[in-house]
Amino acid sequence: MRKIAASLLILFSIVAVGCQDSNGQQVKRTLAKTDAEWKKILTPNQYHIMVESGTEQPFQNAYHDNHQKGVYVSAATGQVLFSSEDKFDSGTGWPSFVKPVDPKKIEIVVDNSYGMEREEVIERSTGLHLGHVFDDGPKSRGGKRYCMNSGALKFIKQ
Repeated sequence: MRKIAASLLILFSIVAVGCQDSNGQQVKRTLAKTDAEWKKILTPNQYHIMVESGTEQPFQNAYHDNHQKGVYVSAATGQVLFSSEDKFDSGTGWPSFVKPVDPKKIEIVVDNSYGMEREEVIERSTGLHLGHVFDDGPKSRGGKRYCMNSGALKFIKQ
């Protein structure tokens, strides 16, 4: 029983790092608006995630378990970023996608926080943080896992 509990703790720690806050050495992004302007547009949670590169708790966010058909748009701009057709259950507790709807709407930048190098996903038009992308997605669908924060997205049911 102790071995199982220890294994689960290690697994949770690894998963939690998969989409962690970006406290630490972070490349400063150029944002399309000032912090004050974003505070007027975004909710406090959206601001924390998108401007401060925060993250939400796994399994305790709006879309990790959403199985409805539709699209996921930017919480800041309303631009369509991801589709339910490309969403999959990664088991990480965050909404995960194999690809964006239009790769030109996102940008991948280096995130050196927590003493590791990761690929951060930002909205190209705003510079706002959306999540991270990893190479552990379904191999049959390209092998990518776009691990997004629900707070950076809004779901539009179709």
